[in-house]
Formats: sequence, C-alpha cells, structure tokens
Amino acid sequence: FKEDYQRILANCMQQQNIKSHFLSTLFSRGFIHDCTDLEGLDIALKDNKKLTAYVGYDATAESLHVGHLVNIMMLRWFQKFGGIPITLIGGGTTRVGDPSFRSEERPLLDLDEIKKNILSLKTIFKNYINYDKENNNAIMLDNSEWLPKLNYLDFLRDYGKFFSINRMLSFESVKARLEREQSLSFLEFNYMLLQSYDFFILNQKYNCTIQFGGSDQWGNIVSGIELIRKLKNKKSFGLTTPLITTSDGKKMGKSQGKAVWLKSELLSPYEFWQFWRNTSDSDVEKFLLLYTEIPSADCKKYGSLKGSKINEAKILLANKVTELCHGKEASELANKTATNLFRYGETDENLPTKLISKKDLEPDIGIVQLYIISGLVKSGKEAKRLIKENGARLNDEIVKSPDLRLTPKNFNNFVKLSLGKKNHLLVKMK
Repeated sequence: FKEDYQRILANCMQQQNIKSHFLSTLFSRGFIHDCTDLEGLDIALKDNKKLTAYVGYDATAESLHVGHLVNIMMLRWFQKFGGIPITLIGGGTTRVGDPSFRSEERPLLDLDEIKKNILSLKTIFKNYINYDKENNNAIMLDNSEWLPKLNYLDFLRDYGKFFSINRMLSFESVKARLEREQSLSFLEFNYMLLQSYDFFILNQKYNCTIQFGGSDQWGNIVSGIELIRKLKNKKSFGLTTPLITTSDGKKMGKSQGKAVWLKSELLSPYEFWQFWRNTSDSDVEKFLLLYTEIPSADCKKYGSLKGSKINEAKILLANKVTELCHGKEASELANKTATNLFRYGETDENLPTKLISKKDLEPDIGIVQLYIISGLVKSGKEAKRLIKENGARLNDEIVKSPDLRLTPKNFNNFVKLSLGKKNHLLVKMK
C-alpha cells in the first residue's frame, strides 16, 4: 500500500496529473504528507467541489496552539475551494485521551473542565472558518452528542467485530509505544474505535467523505475509512499533514518551552506576533506557504531574500498570521509596539503586562524573584545565569547583581523587564 501511494504521488507530481485546484494548492504549499487514495480523491474533488471534510480536536486545553494551525489552514483552503468543512470538537473522546505517539497516558479531565474548554475552543475556529457562508458554510459539532449515548455491549457487538487487533497493533502510533515497552491502557486503545465511529457518524449524517489530520492520526483515520467501507460499502478518504518542525528540528507549537497559544487570554497578540517575527531565515518561505494565503510565487520570492531584507519578510509573516488569528487591528498594534520598542527605543504600554499585588512587594522584592513571578524564567538558577551573562534588563538598564531589590516606590507606574533583546514584559502593581 505504501509503495503504491509513493508511486502515485511521484507520478502525479512529476507529470502534474493533479487536476483539482484544492490538492494542487496543498501540494504547492507543503501541506500533504499521506493520502489513502490520492488519485481517487483528486477525481472526487474535481467532479464534485462541494464535498465535506472534517478535522477533530479534543478539548484538552482552553486553547489550541500553533501546532494545530496547519490543519485549520487546510480546512480554510478547503472551504475557499467550495468544500464544506466540519470542525469536530471531542467532548466525548477527550474523556478517553488520544494515545497517538505519546509516551504516557494523558491526564483525564473532569466534565466541567471539558465543557469550559469546549466553549473556549469554539471561538478560535471562527477566526479562520466561515460558519455563515451562504453556499458552503462550515459546521461545528461535538462528539459528546453521540458517544456518551453508546451502550457498551451494543457497540462491541455492532462495531467491535469490524476492528482487527492485528491491524491496530501494526499502526506506527501504537507499535512505537509498545516497542518502547511503555504502557498502553485498554482505555487509550479504545480511542481508535471511537474516532473511527466519529467518521462513520459524520459520513452517515453529513455525507462527510474526507478526514484531515496530522501524520500521527494515520492509523485512526484508516480505521474509520475501513469501518465505513465494511458497514456501508462506501468510499471515503484520509489526508494527513506532516509534522511541522523548525529548521533546527524543534516541533512547532512552543517558544522557549512555552506553548504558543491561539487565544489572546493565554498569549498576547504582541507575543504571538513576536513569535513569528523571530522565525529563522531558513523557515520564512515554508511558514509563509503554510500559514498565510500569500501566493506561492510571492512566498518563494520573500523567502529567498538575504541579509537585512529577510526581516521585511518576517514582519510580513508576523502581520499576516496575527491578522488571521487576532484580527487586523491587533496585528497592526503589535507591529507598531514592536517598531516603537526596537526602532525608537520607546516603552509601549501595549507590551505584555503582569500584575502583581502590593503584598508581593512588601517590604521589598528581589530581582531574581521578580523574574520568576513574571514568568520570563522558570527558576532562580536561570535568572541568576541571565544576570551573570548580562541578559537581564530592568527599564532597559543591565541588571548587574542578582542581589538587587525593589520596593513599591519603584512601581509607581510600571517596571519593564527584558530577557535578551526580544522578550519584554511590563510589571505593574495591582
């Protein structure tokens, strides 16, 4: 199967046999990792633009992060080319936890926390996908509408017989866990069945024939396709995206050990903008192609800039990605704040702000503790190392001693903490 896929893929790319605008766009922009039937999907998309596709997102946190953006952008492109996207929130599957390529079981959340996360996640998708479009409006669903209603014995009898344990064990996400002799609970093993059932339900109720997902979802997606085929003898497709890494091999989604969230309550638009502005030169073209709608030829042109000119492309990247996530006004404000700070040396009150109580400052507070409370560092050891290396600044002045102490009088307005040249934070007293 894999050899057939690689053969078809190479043939399509070399001879430019892909006919559908959607797939040719995805290929040109670097979205595609695997497809269960590339030729068949291309024909289906060409013959019927108004197909339906879905991506599932478990409610494990109150926000998604930039690691989720590739599949969200793929849904956005799908809708732009006439398809109907479904965003499926896993209110039901979150209770189990997806084990795919994880070394240990996810911590289980209580129902109240899951419901809170679901409400929060729904607001994110609306920034990227149109749920009110006249001809092909997107659909938002929650699998807690059907999964909790399942009777376990009926589910085993009606659907369990269609799943081969041998087949499930052969998928890389499961095999890798077992080869490392890491425990895989029966609870987690059930996740593949539930995700497959989701695809079956969406196929039945919404005529959804395509599932998008990350490369780690391959086994789950294939299982859903096989379930639909065995139960209804209907054709469906899976399309996966590659794991996106930076040029230094790090997985997208974190900056300095912190998640790059898509909600402004967890990460300010300025910090989000700054994350993209700090992209390495070698990643500019790739990120413009994946995370913006700038034409491919222009992405390649901007990515080929050298020296100081590449910074213009990074600013364009930061502006466009932030505009999609937080809106044009927030993007322009973040750009202005960065310009004021770096070009003119001005302190802008739109910088990220940390509020601390007066109690924390009485009778005084050490600079090391202030850096820890601010969240710029995780430990006193890290703060002391930065100070020793002249990497810590207070109000733009190098902090020369870890023994420096501040009193409430120093916080009449705010103090500005800096970590290196790119991370800045205002600390204000409540």
